[in-house]
Amino acid sequence: MKNPATDKQIASSGKKASVRARLAVIFVCALVAGLMVWNPPALYVWIKAIHVVAIISWMAGLLYLPRLFVYHSDSAVGSDQSETFKVMESRLYRFIMTPAMLISWVLGLWLAYEGFGFSGYWLWLKIVAVFALTATHGYFGKSVRLMGQDQRPATALHWRKVNEIPTVLMIFIVIMVIVKPF
Repeated sequence: MKNPATDKQIASSGKKASVRARLAVIFVCALVAGLMVWNPPALYVWIKAIHVVAIISWMAGLLYLPRLFVYHSDSAVGSDQSETFKVMESRLYRFIMTPAMLISWVLGLWLAYEGFGFSGYWLWLKIVAVFALTATHGYFGKSVRLMGQDQRPATALHWRKVNEIPTVLMIFIVIMVIVKPF
């Protein structure tokens, strides 16, 4: 049974989290814009550093969200535990993963252009893998919406298997970026 007071607290807390997430994105965008206007000699490495931080945040979400789905799938519909997982999944996806993904893409494309002129097979293979990560992100987003509506789009076993997709893609991407085999 839902508690109206708890629902108000969750909504209030969600609004605060939304404001903090938006402020963080605005701060990062302002920082990047400021760096580009200032154009220090080390601009490329600063953009790369921010890009890496965004990737780490995005990957943390891509690795953690399916684990939440595993536990959520095993919880009873309408239970306090299920309601808690709904909030956790939604906030992780909306306030951490999606902004981090957008920042990763924008800065990554800038780095690919500025640093490599979009040349090299390794770079294009990496970009294809990042598209696959983005598709995984979208699939997780759809699942967050369905779980939020008390649907169970897949079993806990499915989520345990799907949890490996971001890991495999991450390994491939790191090899492409560091080793540049092609």
